[in-house]
Amino acid sequence: MPARLQNLENHVRFVPLFHLVLTLLLLANLVLRVRALLLGFTELRLAGLCVALALLILFFYARQFPITVQDRVIRLEMRLRMERLLPVELMSRFGEFEPQQLVALRFAGDGELPDLARRVLAGELRSNAQIKQQIKDWQADWLRA
Repeated sequence: MPARLQNLENHVRFVPLFHLVLTLLLLANLVLRVRALLLGFTELRLAGLCVALALLILFFYARQFPITVQDRVIRLEMRLRMERLLPVELMSRFGEFEPQQLVALRFAGDGELPDLARRVLAGELRSNAQIKQQIKDWQADWLRA
């Protein structure tokens, strides 16, 4: 676990080689493949464009699939945590939470989670950004995908 504290301002995971360098390389490759094809059609240039598109699709899903699995694990974690912390009348409404609301609520400390959950279910807090802004006792998560 890193020595620095995690909070609303620094909790987003940004991997420069993946999010910046790889994105730019893949987009530059796509532009070059389109340009080459526009300069003159050949089967090899068409194949190059298809590979460039396939790489972009792979890039997107290589990130999306683990995030989906992570969100499912967070939902299970939050169900277990909320069963312990929420009154029965709130816990009976667990299915009303949207996945992104649960993702945001996971950062809340045990002491403030019941009140935040109540506010989410009452419609006071809808987006994950609104929820995260209300968290006072931030619980770091360094094991994100």
